[in-house]
Amino acid sequence: MNFQQRKLIIVQTVEERGSVEVHELAALLQTSDMTIRRDLVQLAASGLLYRTRGGAMKVSLASDQHRFANKTAVNSERKDYICQLAAREIQEGDIIFMDCGSTVFRLCQFIRNKRITVITNSLPVVYELMQSEVAVNLIGGEIDKERQAVHGLMAEEHMARYRATRAFIGVDGISLQQGLSGNSEKEASTAINMARQSDTVYLLCDSSKLETDKYFHFATLSLFNVLITDHEAKPEIVTAYRQAGIDLRN
Repeated sequence: MNFQQRKLIIVQTVEERGSVEVHELAALLQTSDMTIRRDLVQLAASGLLYRTRGGAMKVSLASDQHRFANKTAVNSERKDYICQLAAREIQEGDIIFMDCGSTVFRLCQFIRNKRITVITNSLPVVYELMQSEVAVNLIGGEIDKERQAVHGLMAEEHMARYRATRAFIGVDGISLQQGLSGNSEKEASTAINMARQSDTVYLLCDSSKLETDKYFHFATLSLFNVLITDHEAKPEIVTAYRQAGIDLRN
């Protein structure tokens, strides 16, 4: 298969999925990772996609705010591992909250074919799931252009009107001593409101955030029911969390 043939398939796949990893494209096209990386460099230079650390993202998701695109690409393999575990928890017919975290965003690729309803304040999540089997409910309110998310009083009132079977939220830092912390009061408020309206709350957190404290402490560990992290979490930290009564899965 020549470059022009690969180009059509790569661009179509990125447009359909929103984001895709190098290894996924290599398997789809039955070629090497090196060839895919070289193709992505050329396609990014032509403005047909946005190059991420581990693959590529649809331009419409990245062009308005490179910060989010870069953030979701950081530790992408860890985040995908976490989201694969999280996706197994979701049952057909579930109603779930998804916040605007970069880890939670990567859950989209694993739930596209599930007949569920997603309630979210994340514009990238909406874009990613628009052409899927998932029914999407976009929380209303003021749009934070920098974060590509909806926040504010109206958003809080919107969330309060719904009851979800599960909520998937992210966090900037978590520690046994201080609980949950973040870099934004807006996102903390969203996490709290989603958790309040859900039967089961899953905290999706890559191992780099364990035993990390950010400047704004907003909730105790009781906010969530299940902590899902990656297999690179230090064994002593995993043990300490489980001994503290936390349902940690990795």
